[in-house]
Amino acid sequence: MTQRLHTRLAWMFLASATVPFFTNAIAQPNAPVLTHTTVLSKLESPWDMAFLPDGTMFFTEKCHGLSVRQPAGTVVKLLGMKDGKAYATSAADLFCEGQAGMSGVAVDPNFASNRFIYVYSSSSLTAPGSNRVMRLKVNANATGVSERTDIVTDIPYKPRTTDHPFGGPGAHNGGRVRFSPGDGFLYVTTGDIHGGDVPQSPTRIGGKVLRIDRDGKAAPGNGAPTGFDPRVYTYGHRNPQGIAFRPGTNQAYTAENGPWHTDEVTALVPGGNAGWDPRPNIGGRGACPDGYCGYSPNQMGALDPKERGAFMPMTDLKTYPSAMKPAWTNDGLSQGLMTGTFLTGPQWKAWNGRMIIGFAGIGIHGTPVGNRLDVLDIQANGSSATRTTVNLPMPAARFRSLVQAPDGSLYVATDEGAISRLTPN
Repeated sequence: MTQRLHTRLAWMFLASATVPFFTNAIAQPNAPVLTHTTVLSKLESPWDMAFLPDGTMFFTEKCHGLSVRQPAGTVVKLLGMKDGKAYATSAADLFCEGQAGMSGVAVDPNFASNRFIYVYSSSSLTAPGSNRVMRLKVNANATGVSERTDIVTDIPYKPRTTDHPFGGPGAHNGGRVRFSPGDGFLYVTTGDIHGGDVPQSPTRIGGKVLRIDRDGKAAPGNGAPTGFDPRVYTYGHRNPQGIAFRPGTNQAYTAENGPWHTDEVTALVPGGNAGWDPRPNIGGRGACPDGYCGYSPNQMGALDPKERGAFMPMTDLKTYPSAMKPAWTNDGLSQGLMTGTFLTGPQWKAWNGRMIIGFAGIGIHGTPVGNRLDVLDIQANGSSATRTTVNLPMPAARFRSLVQAPDGSLYVATDEGAISRLTPN
């Protein structure tokens, strides 16, 4: 396939994904009614947010860098990427390409004493490129960062175009970073980079969830199989970009976008296999384009999602009977599941303690675009869930990040360039 066709397909996807899509919400007693306020606009692909208790909000833009919004509303640009402008500090090795760039951001649980934050970004320091988790120290008035320490330097990055949908450099790049409120360790989601052998590889840390300390060392109790990199907490993932922790148990859940079928939300267990294995000659498949079966069969054409799912399952329980079973699979459809968090507090009424997830939207091969927010009521054992679709107080958009702020409201970042606050009433 030519790069021109890749570009055309990507444009079609983006154009269709911004068409408003509304579904009828399932009636639910005592559900909150949401109001909407735009907090920041005219941003460039805002990717993630993280808060201090006083409302200070750190946020990333995929191709620009890290900024902070002060409680009074002033925005300060802290760390710019290559060619970044008007940033207090810049780093020439940080770059964006395709889905890659500056993505996740997290605040250290001990920020009050160490003033550390963590950012996931693509970097050129290791040829032909890699993804890194960087630890930064924020100054006293949150107007600058210093003491950059790259605590993870070997997360794979896709450097070249391959013959797949959205097959350009930077594809399936992962990028969410979150501290567990239970164990205090940092969880890092990584993508399979369109590499057939990557998700099940014991040594390549793409297609994984890592669990590490603030220095990047493996956390105790990760449970990875013998021979695996000890930082691996779970493996066999496609491109998880959402991870959140359930109130009460602090069990981690991923939100993961499927390959033309089967978005998944999954409860993680130490050492667990998520069951994604896109290698050729696995599960009855033969050869696949560029050694990656992730969109097979008929990767560029229309096909019933059930048929695709049977041929190339997101969770291959036939090949891996003990794989972690998803709690929810979006009725077997892929609609761009990108993010999720658990809502907490009585202001959320019936949604208190439930997981809210966001979709960027996919409208190819007859699938409804589906850019929306859903609330999942997940069974205590993580085995199943029921879905309520949110009545949006704003136009549908490509929802990239969902973070509950200290004031109890939900902040939403959209690819269209805004960060908004949704307040329950």
